[in-house]
Amino acid sequence: MTGPAALTWSGVTARRMARHALAEPAADLRPDAIAGVLCGAHAQLLGAAELSIGRRITGATRADVRRALWDERTLVKTFGPRGTIHLLPAADLAMWTGALSALPPITHHPDPVRFSPGQAEEVMAAIGDSLADAELTVDELTESLEARTGPWAVERTMEAFGGKWPRWRQLTGAAAHRGMLCFGPDRGRNVTYTNPHRWLPGFRPADGDAALRALLTRYLYAYGPATPANFAQWLAMPVRRATELFGVLGEELERVELDGTPAWTLAGDTATPPEPYRGIRLLPYFDAYVVAGQPRNQLYPGAAAARALTPAGQAGNYPVLLVDGVVGGVWHQRRSGGAIAITVEPLQQLTAPQRRQLDEEASLVGAVMEAAVMLTVGTVTVGAHA
Repeated sequence: MTGPAALTWSGVTARRMARHALAEPAADLRPDAIAGVLCGAHAQLLGAAELSIGRRITGATRADVRRALWDERTLVKTFGPRGTIHLLPAADLAMWTGALSALPPITHHPDPVRFSPGQAEEVMAAIGDSLADAELTVDELTESLEARTGPWAVERTMEAFGGKWPRWRQLTGAAAHRGMLCFGPDRGRNVTYTNPHRWLPGFRPADGDAALRALLTRYLYAYGPATPANFAQWLAMPVRRATELFGVLGEELERVELDGTPAWTLAGDTATPPEPYRGIRLLPYFDAYVVAGQPRNQLYPGAAAARALTPAGQAGNYPVLLVDGVVGGVWHQRRSGGAIAITVEPLQQLTAPQRRQLDEEASLVGAVMEAAVMLTVGTVTVGAHA
């Protein structure tokens, strides 16, 4: 009887870079397909999501991502894993809403602010109804909810950014996970929300258990080998529930050893490229490759952890320089009109070939973001994004 397959970090890194279209950009995939491969593109900063997706497609620009989002409706901007804003494929929205609505709700609000379960259901139903045929700003949706439910749902009791938000806003993520809310196009500087049923006729969330199983297989393809704790951290679910989910999949998964540490892949998915990945890449804020990738101590080796992770160990708050598939520095871009000034801070001296690749990467950022680029190698003085 043979033991578990033995995988190396260098082999797994090369495989992930290839699957993420970072070793070579994809010539035949659309923005929604790339978002699907990544298990969602973080979009708290929409420009970061545009670069994250666009850089992975040959010849793509941010305009292609925007077209997929607002014209073709093949992407949906909504609240995804961990309650953070993501671009998700419209074709996968049933899976995502089914999976996320099956997880325990995340709430940090005290009793005077938090809704009771019954109140939450009433407000979410009112959100869905208010957005059924409209794209509404926060103020407009607040007015509609007050008319539908009463002033108790819109009291300004939520502490937020030095002010107070109406109570209903604590349910935006939950309503999105139920498939009742997503983002519409911005109206000037104002965010709008709408109901995804307007754009996706026949849409309904998938069965929760089936959706979670499907999502786990997607995650393992993109980020495996991984453990239940890795998956739980990425999705913000209890580790015990994640462990049970791994058990339910049973023979669909395969236990392997990653440099001697137990982890799991999809059954039979143990092949890795014959050669390690070598190259330089620039990834934007919250790129999925570094946010979901584990083990973090190998993805952020040595000085990279101190420089590119937050004190709490959170990944993605800095744009990162990848050197041979792992974090080897940070960078920052400052846009002014049609030009972008890029500063890259490597954590080690770059070789001449790496320096030429960095020039190519900066040019790629400019092409995707439709701007002229000026590159400086030096210290990044901008702090982490909150």
